[in-house]
Amino acid sequence: MVFLWPTLLWLMLVIPVLVLLYWWLLHRRKKTALSYSSLSLVREAMGPGQHLRRHIPPALFLLALIALLLAAARPLAIITLPSQDQTIMLAMDVSGSMRATDVEPDRLTAAQNAAKAFIAELPRHVRVGIVAFAGSAQLAQLPTQSRDDLVKAIDSFQLQRGTATGNGIMLSLATLFPDAGIDISALGGRQAMRPRPIDEIGKQDPAKSFTPVAPGSYNSAAIIMLTDGQRTTGVDPLEAAKWAADRGVRVYTVGVGTLQGETIGFEGWSMRVRLDEETLKAVATRTNAEYFHAATAADLKKVYETLSSRLTVEKKETEISALLALVGAALALLAAGLSVWWYGRVM
Repeated sequence: MVFLWPTLLWLMLVIPVLVLLYWWLLHRRKKTALSYSSLSLVREAMGPGQHLRRHIPPALFLLALIALLLAAARPLAIITLPSQDQTIMLAMDVSGSMRATDVEPDRLTAAQNAAKAFIAELPRHVRVGIVAFAGSAQLAQLPTQSRDDLVKAIDSFQLQRGTATGNGIMLSLATLFPDAGIDISALGGRQAMRPRPIDEIGKQDPAKSFTPVAPGSYNSAAIIMLTDGQRTTGVDPLEAAKWAADRGVRVYTVGVGTLQGETIGFEGWSMRVRLDEETLKAVATRTNAEYFHAATAADLKKVYETLSSRLTVEKKETEISALLALVGAALALLAAGLSVWWYGRVM
């Protein structure tokens, strides 16, 4: 715990002084007590419970004083709070391999159902955007709070050839940071997109110069990339991950399908597709995020449930002086109330 006014913690030295004073008053009271013909009768009347009870109000008052003194030093603590300004980009693979049926009823349908369930469970203030990628990447839906628009965008997916995982990440970044200088003009074609170097962006427009931040430090947005295969075209996903990491955006990767892969056929051709877990894990690690594997539709649903709980909260360093002051006031009132109830006086 960090304190804004740590010098006030010196006031805590009054606590041991008060404890010694209380002990001295008890000792002094014993010496000046009246003599009884039989002390055993007094002890029997009081009982062990009565002897202990008389120390409870002073102990509560001491705890109240400790809480108030800590509050005076203005402590800061890391508290998990609901995120107030969050945008999540779903980058979803719509390549031909998503028709494989190793995930029932097929990979694409399972991914669509899980994504729609994920969106339905998000808080209403969270905006969601959708990028669909195969041989190229397209923005299926701008970030919005309208759940109906998002569902329509997911239902409109059309399978295509190729897998450009890096393009999916880059288009998601370009959507989150429209002024970042990310050249997305090549995303509509089969060729690889070449993002402009960071130093070149700064030379062209000094007002838009960019300084990298710590990976995972940007809490207002995140990317979830779901794919079932290896990159076959487009930007290297590790290069795209570096762009995300430099902007502090986490890229959570979800691998769909069995690890051994699947052979699929369509319109007279066949191919074997398998997960590129090594790359997906590297993308997640580079951006300070996580990789998830979903071999079944149930696994995929659980992955999205986990991501929903993690992405809709944020940790903030918050001053908790008011909380400690409230605890101190409550303890002081409890100590006074018990003292009046038991002994008819305030301690």
